Amino acid sequence: MQMKWMQAVVALMAIAAWSGAAAQDQSSTTAQGQPNSASHAREQAASDSQFDLGVNFYEVFNDATSGLGTQQTPKNEAGGMIEARYIMRPYVGVEMTYSYNSADQSFAPKPGACGFTCANPVTNLTAKASEIGFDYVASKRFGSFRPFAVGGVGFFITAPGKSTYEVNTVVRPVIIYGGGADWAFLPHLGVRGQFRDNLYKAPNLSALYPATGQYTHSMEPMGGVYFAF
Repeated sequence: MQMKWMQAVVALMAIAAWSGAAAQDQSSTTAQGQPNSASHAREQAASDSQFDLGVNFYEVFNDATSGLGTQQTPKNEAGGMIEARYIMRPYVGVEMTYSYNSADQSFAPKPGACGFTCANPVTNLTAKASEIGFDYVASKRFGSFRPFAVGGVGFFITAPGKSTYEVNTVVRPVIIYGGGADWAFLPHLGVRGQFRDNLYKAPNLSALYPATGQYTHSMEPMGGVYFAF
């Protein structure tokens, strides 16, 4: 399943890049035959610029990890994300995001390779996950339709609830990548569909179990609305 999601992201980014390049070539060819090509280019860039605020809802699909005697299994949860995005010109934009979702998970001895954790009880933890992201945005407008690709970095924060055993709040650096498309159905209002993947090292939340030492994914298909100023 993970490979299918990653292939879908790569395909979406490739389509966005190919479509944008084709449109850019067509614009360049048309501009060569016009005496006011510089003015036309400025007008085109201005029409592509946009500042917007978006609200998105998603389902997060987490990968389980195992290592160093620990089997760590996060649950799949629903969540939400807000974003502030500024598109300066075609293929040049930035955004800041904040997302939040439940992050309940279980820790158990790794079957057949648990070592000194074999006698530990299975531990179920309630937790909340927050992420702050800073992304580069490449996009191109085609009428009311704007495909885009994003890539950036941030911080993934996992805070467990109260437990009989000692627990830790963990902050991990995260790599963010994905893509999607906007559809502006009104002058200042539109819908946004996208897919994001977050890559980070699995958090060691429970003092009963050592960290698995493995990287994990949190994959987020999401949809929402945005308001453009």
